[in-house]
Amino acid sequence: MPRPFTPKVVTANDLLEGDVIYFTADNSWTRTLSEAELITDEAIAPLRLLEAEKHNLVIVGAYLADAKEGPNGPEPTHFREEFRRTGPSNYSHGKQEAEADV
Repeated sequence: MPRPFTPKVVTANDLLEGDVIYFTADNSWTRTLSEAELITDEAIAPLRLLEAEKHNLVIVGAYLADAKEGPNGPEPTHFREEFRRTGPSNYSHGKQEAEADV
């Protein structure tokens, strides 16, 4: 018996900067997971991935990642995606440096 479908987001890496980015409902990219399109229809998920992959001059390595609806938008369901979302584990650069200054 196949596993039931779980909601997804399309994620990739920015081709030039390497940052984790997420596909939005208006076919653009964001660095903020809460702004990503949460795909709840199993039939739509591969189509959204194909649409995202057309942006091959902007992104690399697009894939569907499990997510869930949170109070402020999509949230990761797996520690790998949580790790990718928060950025490097070194506080001297990237997303975590900006959060440390707050």
